[in-house]
Amino acid sequence: MGQAYSVTEINQYIKNLFIKDRILSQIFIKGEVSNCKYHTSGHIYFTLKDAQGQLACVMFAGQRKGLTFRLEEGQSVIALGSVNVYERDGKYQLYANEIVLDGQGVLYERFERLKRNLEEEGLFDRAHKKPIPSFPKKVGIVTASTGAAIQDIINISKRRNPYIQLILYPALVQGAGSAESVAKGITVLDKLGLDTIIIGRGGGSIEDLWAFNEEIVARAIYNCRTPIISAVGHETDITIADFVSDLRAPTPSAAAELAVNDYNAFQGVIRDYRRKLGREMQQKLSFNQNRVKELKLRLFYASPAYQIKQKRQYLMDTEQKLQQRMNQKLREKRHRLELYIAKMEGLSPLSKLSKGYALIVGEDNKPIQSIQKVAKNELLTISLLDGDIKTRVEELCEKQRGC
Repeated sequence: MGQAYSVTEINQYIKNLFIKDRILSQIFIKGEVSNCKYHTSGHIYFTLKDAQGQLACVMFAGQRKGLTFRLEEGQSVIALGSVNVYERDGKYQLYANEIVLDGQGVLYERFERLKRNLEEEGLFDRAHKKPIPSFPKKVGIVTASTGAAIQDIINISKRRNPYIQLILYPALVQGAGSAESVAKGITVLDKLGLDTIIIGRGGGSIEDLWAFNEEIVARAIYNCRTPIISAVGHETDITIADFVSDLRAPTPSAAAELAVNDYNAFQGVIRDYRRKLGREMQQKLSFNQNRVKELKLRLFYASPAYQIKQKRQYLMDTEQKLQQRMNQKLREKRHRLELYIAKMEGLSPLSKLSKGYALIVGEDNKPIQSIQKVAKNELLTISLLDGDIKTRVEELCEKQRGC
């Protein structure tokens, strides 16, 4: 077995190889920034990558003085530094001393600087955003007269609403003078009294879309009185125009969907509203008809004629009840009178006389109830039912002794 080396020894050996390599000690490396992290200590840790590989990088706090921009994801940069081994992890990395933007990175820096300035100025404030009309009649389009963008917008708009009027301003959307052309198109269409304006183009590189990152276009959008929908590139493409516009669409096709109402769906809504309105009107009509009937009935009951009729009926009912009670009282009194008459008849002398009895009175005209009250030769009056008999007493006989 040969000599065994420690991990530390091997890492130090490799590190010395890197230090002795003149190319790796002072080298420019170009790549895209990824996994960028600003440490609380001030160091910046990031990765440079390209299509085939990636390289770990670090810029210590002491080297950041020369960094004129904030390092962020996606930037294309050129880093100057040395490649060396980090012994603890056994990995090599770039120790950056300087970092500058490269190509698209320069455009990205311009993009961020203009975005920051316009945002501070208030061009992105939601308070300035205008609502997109729900039922437009005229829609303006600022884009190239050829290409997929305008065809997509026309096809979708006509499919959604065949009665919509589309007005195209054929602008340059790429290359020299494109920003001025787009800004002029916005200004021209704004004077036509349109409902909405769509600005945009199909996808492309950041250079292809740069016209929509120019300040002249941003200010034209901000000063436009007509609501603007921006539809630049693909869904992942973001431009300054997107921030200033009243509404951002991910694609030109989506902008047409947002700007133009669906006529068939609108007709369906109208039909639903018509049916709902008809039902509610019928319900309201039925309710009011029943209400009128109720009020009419209440008015009838409250009318003088009805009240007089009711009072008259009440008087008639009362009179009938009074008559019934009077008749009942009369019957009761008559019955009682009959009882009194029967009783009186039972006590009447005439009743006795009718049965063969007689009333005898003396000369003093007092009834004689005993022979002790009668004297011989006394003149008596015998009263019968049909008259009186005068008689004189000839003899008195008591029951016990007889005559």
